Amino acid sequence: MTSAAIAIQDPSQLWDAVVARNRKFDGALYYGVATTHIYCRPSCASRRPKPENVQFFFDPESAESAGFRACKRCHPREIDKTGNSTGLQLVREVCRAVERNVDSPLPMKRLSGDLKMHPATLDRHFKQNTGITIKQYAQARRLSLFKTALRFGRDVTTAIYEAGYNSSSRVYEHANAKLGMTPSAYSKGGNGARIRYAIAPYAAGKALLGVTDKGVCSVKLGDDTARLVRELEGEFPKAELIRADRELGDWMSNLLRRLEGDVNLPELPIDVQATAFQRRVYEELKRIPAGETRTYSQVAANLDGALGRRAVARACATNNVAVLIPCHRVVRNDGGMGGYRWGLKRKEELLARERGDKSS
Repeated sequence: MTSAAIAIQDPSQLWDAVVARNRKFDGALYYGVATTHIYCRPSCASRRPKPENVQFFFDPESAESAGFRACKRCHPREIDKTGNSTGLQLVREVCRAVERNVDSPLPMKRLSGDLKMHPATLDRHFKQNTGITIKQYAQARRLSLFKTALRFGRDVTTAIYEAGYNSSSRVYEHANAKLGMTPSAYSKGGNGARIRYAIAPYAAGKALLGVTDKGVCSVKLGDDTARLVRELEGEFPKAELIRADRELGDWMSNLLRRLEGDVNLPELPIDVQATAFQRRVYEELKRIPAGETRTYSQVAANLDGALGRRAVARACATNNVAVLIPCHRVVRNDGGMGGYRWGLKRKEELLARERGDKSS
């Protein structure tokens, strides 16, 4: 039996294999350490990391695409020289596809077509070689990204969308079992800020505007007032939130006029936490004229290729100030609307109103 054919009956066995330095898993399993950005094979003789700092992979390419470099002690890539079975190759192809689509649904039909295998058969072979389904692996990768984002100071809502979750409900549903605590408790962000917020109706639903002493920190769109407030609480779990509709009247008026397509307005100050590359993306988005669109690839190209298309898409998905940073003006390369955190219908209506189509 090759190493790739070792069946992992329970995901907890991944960590057990590392703790035991089990050589049977070499070639089928790799682990990356977030604090060192190094990945190893399970039998590596290096000091064992804390489990909360570990991410698991089934091939070296996935580890490296996630930002890890090969350990110089155990040389995990050299394991390939012992052979490359059909089962191991299949696992690696699936893992690469998961990594490419970690922030969106996995295109199983296309993947199974490329591998000339029925989706159900593909999933069965993957499970035979790893002990978990393709869906379970994708969920594990998303949870790993979610935990990493929280450890690096992202607020809960941002971490949810950076990891590719479409909503917060599934994260909170399993939070205690997967994290050992709620996402808010796990997060290290949200230190005692004072945030005033207002909520007002507009043509496509309701808008929430959150403001710190420095500027707008949150703009959320939806249909349910209570849910908008819960999302703000999840985004800033340790902040002091104060409802201030009257006090923020002028600020809200500016936002509502933008939602109706009026863009010839004074710029509102923005106070958002973002990485250096996210800020570059956001500045590029603000250069797109109202009513026009750019593709994710075009935005990436305008940044001198410093960011890939998916990095741009992820920055758009984690934009906390809708409309003020106009991520709705970015579309897919094929001309489709792509994703939008607040719903594709709202995205379409925003663009239509900016173009002057008042019937939308």
